Amino acid sequence: MRFLKKIKFSLKKGFDRIRNEEIKRNVLQAIPFWIASVITGIIAVIYSRLFLMAEEFAKMIFHFNSLLLFILTPACFLFSWWLVRHFAPYAKGSGIPQVMASIDLSSPKTSSIIDKLLGFRILIVKIASSLVMAAGGAAIGREGPTIQIAASVFRVVNERLPLWIPKIAKKNVIITGAAAGLAAAFNTPLGGIVFAIEELTKTHFSFYKTAIFSSVIIAGLTAQGLMGSYLYLGYPKVNDLSVWIIAPVILVAVFAGISGSIMSKLILGILVWKSKLKFTSHHVLFIILCALFIAFTAHFFNAEIMGSGKDTMERVLFTNDKHSAWYTPLLRITGPLISFTTGGAGGIFAPALGAGASIGSFISGWFNLSDTSTNLVILAGMVGFLTGVTRSPFTSAILVLEMTDRHSVIFYLILAGMIASLVSIIIDKHSLYDHLKHQYIKELNEEEEDTSKANSIQTKP
Repeated sequence: MRFLKKIKFSLKKGFDRIRNEEIKRNVLQAIPFWIASVITGIIAVIYSRLFLMAEEFAKMIFHFNSLLLFILTPACFLFSWWLVRHFAPYAKGSGIPQVMASIDLSSPKTSSIIDKLLGFRILIVKIASSLVMAAGGAAIGREGPTIQIAASVFRVVNERLPLWIPKIAKKNVIITGAAAGLAAAFNTPLGGIVFAIEELTKTHFSFYKTAIFSSVIIAGLTAQGLMGSYLYLGYPKVNDLSVWIIAPVILVAVFAGISGSIMSKLILGILVWKSKLKFTSHHVLFIILCALFIAFTAHFFNAEIMGSGKDTMERVLFTNDKHSAWYTPLLRITGPLISFTTGGAGGIFAPALGAGASIGSFISGWFNLSDTSTNLVILAGMVGFLTGVTRSPFTSAILVLEMTDRHSVIFYLILAGMIASLVSIIIDKHSLYDHLKHQYIKELNEEEEDTSKANSIQTKP
């Protein structure tokens, strides 16, 4: 304790020597961001390792005796849903729409509403529910949940600041936390920054650029310090490309963008239908049927319907088995669609990339392409499908670029993202996240109105 007091005293003494008040204020405002960034990096690493263990457990059960999935998958799906329903209803699903809703709702008067979207309880339930889903073989990812977890960490740290630290706008805190979360989840610092600009906010970037840059860097370095320098996927070969490669890239971008938008539309349709179910027993039956469908498909047909999709990406990019069968994209779309709508926690970022990779892999088989050209078409499919879901072409392109360190093909990836963004409008003008964000805001406002009415009735004499 004496040692810590000495450090604290030395730091305070050094800080007091700074004469410039503006520098002092900036340093004080940066401290909570730095603390939250380190915590985010640590949690992201622990969460990623636990998530990998959960996925490996599902694979182990499948290879040991796939019939056990008929027990394991329904049990995990139900438990995951129960955790969310009873402890944190807005910990369900991806987490990105919740963060977007928090940003839109942020104001001094909405603290109680934001508590339902971001906080310590959300963090715990999000991790627990998604790990249970992954252990059951669900086709979900950890990246969206990591973003909500990171935003929760930043908010919790900001809420517990001592009075002598200048207050920071809650909206800026949430945006910065989400960017740091994405950077730590994928090890993609540029992706985190572009995500914050393109997806999370419409305000001027200069107001909080320093906070985002520093938080993304610190969270990323913390994650790298614990896991080592790594790429999410690896180094696929994309040299010696065909002169005509742009044609299949455009074709894949069209197919992937439309497919991503269709999957989003189907997810929204199922969620609307589910909202009309009045009895808990109906929800339970729906979850069991979804789980049994995944178990049945994996056991009798193909296990591609399970998992986050990372195995699919690695197979088509780094092995000789580059061309997927026609049904693989259907499985990689159906798995996330079913898993996401059950009501448990789990993201759609990685499953969208996996679905896009399977589409690129399948369509590349139509052309007589070299392995390196096939890899580019697969990467274009990943960008296209993710763009179809998120409508964030630059974020999608930068993420895939940083995950593979293939800077030489950045123009092809941006082209794929832009084309996918344009064609996906045919299905829906808005992204899945936008629709869910507005739905959450509507639900929260209705809940707040009901609470206000109940309180006013109780206070009447």
